[in-house]
Amino acid sequence: MTNDLTDNLFSLIKSLSPSEKRQFSLFVGRIGVNADSKFLSLFKMISKQKVYDEEAILKSTKISKQQLSNVKGHLYRQILISLRLNPSQQNVSLWVREQLDFALILYRKGLYKQSLKILDKAKNVALQYEEKNIAFEILEWEKIIESQYITRSIRSRAESLVSQTRELIKFNTVAAELSNLSLELYGIFLKLGHARTQEEARFIRDRYYLTLHSFQVEDLGFREKLLLYKAQLWYAFLTQEFLNCYRYANKWNDLFTQYPHMVEVHPVSYLKGNHYLLESLFYLNHTDLFEKTLNRLEQTLENPKLPNDDNISALAFLYVYSNKLNLRFMKGDFADGQPLIDTIEEKIEVYRSRLDGHHIMMFYYKIASLHFGNEDFNSCIAYLKRILDNKGLEMREDLMCFSRILNLVAHYEAGKDYHLDRLIRSTYKFLIRMNDLHGVQREMIKFLRQLPDISPLDIRKEFKRLHGILKQYEEHPYERRAFLYLDILSWLESRIESRPVAEIIAQKAGVRKVRRTGS
Repeated sequence: MTNDLTDNLFSLIKSLSPSEKRQFSLFVGRIGVNADSKFLSLFKMISKQKVYDEEAILKSTKISKQQLSNVKGHLYRQILISLRLNPSQQNVSLWVREQLDFALILYRKGLYKQSLKILDKAKNVALQYEEKNIAFEILEWEKIIESQYITRSIRSRAESLVSQTRELIKFNTVAAELSNLSLELYGIFLKLGHARTQEEARFIRDRYYLTLHSFQVEDLGFREKLLLYKAQLWYAFLTQEFLNCYRYANKWNDLFTQYPHMVEVHPVSYLKGNHYLLESLFYLNHTDLFEKTLNRLEQTLENPKLPNDDNISALAFLYVYSNKLNLRFMKGDFADGQPLIDTIEEKIEVYRSRLDGHHIMMFYYKIASLHFGNEDFNSCIAYLKRILDNKGLEMREDLMCFSRILNLVAHYEAGKDYHLDRLIRSTYKFLIRMNDLHGVQREMIKFLRQLPDISPLDIRKEFKRLHGILKQYEEHPYERRAFLYLDILSWLESRIESRPVAEIIAQKAGVRKVRRTGS
C-alpha cells in the first residue's frame, strides 16, 4: 500500500461524521464474523489517532506488517460501499447508476425483460435530470439486449432506440465542446487572471470563437445551456467585460429558477452561479445590489434541496466569506475587521483539506488588503509574507504580481525604508519574469525607487504627479486590471488630502450610491 493510499484512508476516516461512523459499524456488523475482523480493528484504531501511527496499529491489533497493506485496501473499499448506502449520500446520479447495475445483473441472469424494464425507467429519470452521458450508456445496453434477443417488447423498438441515440450523441457532442471550452478558459484565468495585453486578448478571443458555434440556445437543454453560460462568463471575465459577466451570471442563475429540480443534482453549480453574480457586481461596484445578493446567498444555504455534505459546507464558507470581505472593500469599511478575520482563519483550518491552496492565498491577499485599508501595515505585510513565501504554489500570476506591489507600498507606509530598495529590485525582476511590467506597475516602482531622494516638502506634489499619471490608465482595457486588486488611486488621494484611505473609499461608495439612486 502506497503512502498516498495510506494518507487517503486516514483522511477518509477523519472526514466521517458520527452518523457515518455508526452507519459503517452497522454495515460491518450485519455479518457476525466481521465483529472481530482485522479491518474493523484497523478502523477503530485510526479513528482514535490524531496522526497516522503505524507502529501503534501493529502493536494494538492482530494485523501483521505483511497483512497491513491488504487490510488497508479492504477497509477503504468497505467504507466507500457503506457511504454509498448511506441515505445522506443518495442522489439522482447514484440512483441511476445503481439501477444500471441491477439491470446488468438481471441481464446476465437471462432475465431480459426485467432488465429492459429497469433500464427504461432509469433512462427516463436520467433524461429528466439531464444525466445524458449515463442515459447514452443505458441506451447502448438496451440496444445490446434488443439486438441479441427477440424480446418483442415494443413494435418499432429499434427505430426508437436509434433515434434516441442520435439525439443524445448530438447533445453530448455539444456538451463536450462547451465543457472543454469552459475548462480551458477557466484554466487561463487561474494561471494569468484578466487579459494583460492585446495579444493575450486576441488569443483568448480566437480560442473562444473557434469553439463556440452558433448554437440555437432554445434548442439546448439545461446541461448545455449551463455549460454555454459558464464559457461565456469566463470569456467576459478574462476580457474584463464585467457587464457581460453580470448578464451571463444572471442567465446561469435563471436556469435554476426555470429548472428548480436541478438544484439537488447540481448544487455546486447552483452555488457557483450565485458567487459569480456577486463577483460581477463587485467589479461593477454595485454596492447595494451586491449586499442584497449576498444576503440572498446566505439564505439560499438554508435551502433543503442543497445536500448537507462537506463539499457544500466548504464551498459555502469560501463564497460567503470571500464576498463578506469584498463588501467591506466596496464600502471602505476596514475598521473592526478582526472578528471576521478570526472566523475566516478558524474555518480555513476546518476546511483546509477541501480548499485548494490558491483559494487560501486569495483569502490571505484580501485580509492583507483589509489591514492595509485599516492602516495596520505590519499585519498587512505579515499576511502578504504568507503568499510570497509560498514558493510551491501556482497562484494566479496577476495576484502574485499585485501582492508584491502591495507589499512595497505597505513597507513604505510602515516606515520600513531599509527593506525598500531590496524589495523594489526583487519585485522588478519578478514582474519582468512574469511579463507583467505594464504602465501602472512601472510607474509605481519608479515612484517608490525615487522616494528616498524626495524632500518631505515635495512629497505631496509627487503624490499628485503620480496620481495624474495613473488616472489616465483607469479606463485602459489592459491597464485598469491593476485597480481591481489594489485601489492605488484612493491610496494616493488619501496621501494628498491627509485623510484615511478608508474615508476616501467610503466617500466614493456614497457618491456612487447617490448617482444610482438619482438615475
